[in-house]
Amino acid sequence: MITKSDKNKVRQHRHTRVRGKISGTAERPRLNVYRSNKNIYAQLIDDVAGVTLASASTLDSAVETAPKTEQAAKVGALIAERAKAANIEDVVFDRGGYLYHGRVQALAEAAREAGLKF
Repeated sequence: MITKSDKNKVRQHRHTRVRGKISGTAERPRLNVYRSNKNIYAQLIDDVAGVTLASASTLDSAVETAPKTEQAAKVGALIAERAKAANIEDVVFDRGGYLYHGRVQALAEAAREAGLKF
């Protein structure tokens, strides 16, 4: 039987493995996704300088209450809007060790539709 902490350790290991292969720069930052049971968070990160350039989450007042997948799509559109304000078009997508499915996929597709390229 796999416990919740074991599932998270496996996800973290997967994320560490992927992070060894991808990195964000000022010109092409990393779009990192973190998903909790209630919320979803997205950040644009410049790994060279070690700074967050923009962020969005379901905790922002711009995201209304809705089903989780719809909220994730709104977060994707919001992070794309904030990226455009910071003159960022190209990003490297970092799914955080999660499957590209459900909320993570909804966030990514909404960000693409709003103009981010990855």
